[in-house]
Amino acid sequence: MKSLGSTGAGESAKRVVIVGGGPGGVASALLLASRGVRVDLFEKQDRLGGRTGCHEIGGYRFDIGPTFLMMKSLLDRIFTESGLRSSDYLDFVRLDPMYEVRFDDEVFRACDRPEDTKREIERLFPGRSGAMDAFLKRERARFRRLLPAFQSDFPNALRSLSPEILPALPHLSLGSTVIDNLKRYFTDEKLALLFSFQSKYLGMSAWECPGAFSMLSFMEHEHGIYHTKGGLAEIPQALARAARECGARLHTGAAVRRLLLDGRRVAGIELENGEKHFADSVVLNADFAHAMTHLVPDGALKKYTPEKLDRMKFSCSTFMMHLGIDGLYDLPHHCIVFARDYKRNVDEIFKLNRGSEDISFYVRNASVTDPTLAPPGKSSLYILVPTPNLDGDIDWDAVRERYRGLVFKAFADRLGIDDLESRIEVEKLYTPKTWNEDLDIFKGATFNLSHCLSQMAWKRPRNRFEEFSNCYLVGGGTHPGSGLPTIFESARIASNLISDTFGLSYTKTEIAA
Repeated sequence: MKSLGSTGAGESAKRVVIVGGGPGGVASALLLASRGVRVDLFEKQDRLGGRTGCHEIGGYRFDIGPTFLMMKSLLDRIFTESGLRSSDYLDFVRLDPMYEVRFDDEVFRACDRPEDTKREIERLFPGRSGAMDAFLKRERARFRRLLPAFQSDFPNALRSLSPEILPALPHLSLGSTVIDNLKRYFTDEKLALLFSFQSKYLGMSAWECPGAFSMLSFMEHEHGIYHTKGGLAEIPQALARAARECGARLHTGAAVRRLLLDGRRVAGIELENGEKHFADSVVLNADFAHAMTHLVPDGALKKYTPEKLDRMKFSCSTFMMHLGIDGLYDLPHHCIVFARDYKRNVDEIFKLNRGSEDISFYVRNASVTDPTLAPPGKSSLYILVPTPNLDGDIDWDAVRERYRGLVFKAFADRLGIDDLESRIEVEKLYTPKTWNEDLDIFKGATFNLSHCLSQMAWKRPRNRFEEFSNCYLVGGGTHPGSGLPTIFESARIASNLISDTFGLSYTKTEIAA
């Protein structure tokens, strides 16, 4: 077990133990340590970051999970409320174009400035660009109303009737999907689809994702998309560095065996090596369903039993390739390629739980922006193909090479790149089985619990965990949901709840919608 940092808090200070060093865990460590709490964080892997970690092979650097940084202001706020500045820890690059979408044989560039994006719409869909003005105006109003709901905890259903949350209810578009909402602005279905792929950030189909999440595309066009030099894995590293400076102790290579219960109260944790660490509060940043099935003593759960978890809805998974390439391709930083029959591809993944021959895929070619990710003259490619999670009847050991071949074929057919395989210098593959076995992700569902209406707000596992006292949840499996911006908010919500319990004063800042 490797320990980094030493506590600067007095022996009489309240103590918090954090399980898991993903972005939610290290953000919580920073916020709490900056308020004088004695923080010990335990991470199973020999690196911090969880799904927002990285690995390095032969001079190439690859992010494991997230590659889009949206709503940078929410990350900035974690640092600000800790008395620090994010720019002192991270080198941000605002992207323009933000990304490129390829559909049929057309290319659409989503630009940093809405007027440039409107010109792209006009080029491909003459006479339709004015719809974007209505989209931005109405989704801006939705976002302003819904933002308080994403910044508050939901201990029960009555919370939705509070004065700051109640005005948001008419903006939830209950009964509508993302596609339904977008087609109210963009009557051409293909144009609507160009603003829909963000539902994949939640691991959901745009034909099933609740309509309120049409604001995800708005958030990108309103607030921009960022890259951090060195990759997005630099974000948890920066949060960890700041947390250590504030006195937190972060332990890597320290697997947690179980929670220690005193009745219905979490008293601490026991590590795999037998060490026991007691605390005034425990924060769980492990994958929620994995934690419930592996860290909680048998028979202790009343609500989230194994049977209940198996009935819950989980996101899709991904087949992913990290490739170190000899040379540089003329591709943008982010490129999304829709399957020729996109609706069929989506249905195969989300409804039929089977693989597709006609794949959709995403490519991050970040070396065109960030030369630190690969040796000179070479590039670091990140390729992601949405797939069913492990509920699908797919033998991933058997089809792993077939999927690899599908990627090479798609690169040739859709991007005109037919020499990808011959240029590979280093390679690492992930399947749903890899996510499950190597990264402890339940069912290999890389985007965690689904964001269907029956698993949102108070119906999602709560930040102040309802099963046990003294226990708090952060990460994608709790409110407000998966994705870096909402994970940062989960850390802030949980840290504020703990601070209130301890009677600590702390700074609150508002985010402009």
